[in-house]
Amino acid sequence: MPTSDAPRNAPDWLSAARAHIWLPYTQMQTAPAPWPAVKTQGHMIELADGRRLIDGIASWWTAVHGYNHPHIAEAIKAQLDTMPHIMLGGLVHEPGARLAARLADMLPGSLNHVFFADSGSVSVEVALKMAIQFFINRGYRDKARIVAFEDGYHGDTFATMALCDPKEGMHRLFAGAFQPQITAPLPKDEAGEQALRNLVEPQAKTIAAMVVEPLVQGAGGMRMHPPETLRRIRRICDDYEIVMICDEIFTGFGRTGSMFAIEQAGVVPDIITLGKAMTGGALSLAATVASDEIFNAFLSDDAGAALMHGPTFMGNPLACAAANASLDLFEREPRLEQARAMEARLREQLAPARDIAGVRDVRVLGGIGAIELENPGDFGWLKAHFVEAGAWIRPFGDIVYVTPALTMPPADQARLTEILLQGVAAWSRRVNRL
Repeated sequence: MPTSDAPRNAPDWLSAARAHIWLPYTQMQTAPAPWPAVKTQGHMIELADGRRLIDGIASWWTAVHGYNHPHIAEAIKAQLDTMPHIMLGGLVHEPGARLAARLADMLPGSLNHVFFADSGSVSVEVALKMAIQFFINRGYRDKARIVAFEDGYHGDTFATMALCDPKEGMHRLFAGAFQPQITAPLPKDEAGEQALRNLVEPQAKTIAAMVVEPLVQGAGGMRMHPPETLRRIRRICDDYEIVMICDEIFTGFGRTGSMFAIEQAGVVPDIITLGKAMTGGALSLAATVASDEIFNAFLSDDAGAALMHGPTFMGNPLACAAANASLDLFEREPRLEQARAMEARLREQLAPARDIAGVRDVRVLGGIGAIELENPGDFGWLKAHFVEAGAWIRPFGDIVYVTPALTMPPADQARLTEILLQGVAAWSRRVNRL
């Protein structure tokens, strides 16, 4: 990274970071130095120079209760004194057992069987493996392909890269390196449903699963679709004996205004993946939850019919304790009401962006607000502008977005969106030379 743009009052350890840490989604030769964070509290990030930033994206949408929530912190500390980790291979522990039961109770239908992982991408890989082996165990070895959707994003691991949009996604460089899957437009209307049927029908005997992000395609551009889209996908999966996988790693745990986005469509998938906000942003944890039908296909006298997968830190007790504490907060505090109130405010606060030159669209759902730009160019200047104004907002692609902690007070949300609008207006003047 360049060395001439060091943040003000940079701490000594920043030089080590700049020399040795390989940052995500970053061109390390040209990127400016990262901002050194030293403390979090609530919905604020403190930098090494003492500046405090309103966190507009809750650390990639995870910190739904804000940072350092005392109930989550106390649960982690108590678990640390007892047992920080134990393998789940042949052993089980109380935090994991309780969390699995609670997730099964919260989810609709027969989604009763929880397989823990240590990241969202891995939970999707597990879901794909479950879906394909579900058919292998029943004697259908040809059903091994996956249908994913345009503008979708399901992770950065190898199998999940093949599910991301091959034309627009960040993984198009690797298109020749993995088994290509089937990419289709989302069936947002009756014509779209028929087009998807026409695509699936001649190759249904080779398709194991469809994977979709319910209501919002997050990292693909915060693109939103109506609940009926999920019902159309469910009908097609039922008609052609295809496993429906709902990827709720982004949308789960209150982000869309309901605990899970599938609730708004009244749809029950065969497999659902969860992650990100499950621990309230405190520790990494994910889960792949399967229906009774999927799980029962793995029960056999043949040991080879078992699901042969096991991340080393799956079901980490510290992370499970954090997740249980996070679920406590959803039960005790009005998170979903806060998400819906946040949505109403975002709709009002972001509406003026429609009048800014170069803005193509404004989208809001629950605790998600997105402004889509025409010809966005390099966002480096805009990111720095937001920091100077007092907010942490990290645009990507053609989207400037906020996904704040659901606990953010209205006054701070108003300040955040004010900074957002001012930044987009400044970007517009800069780009359009107004």
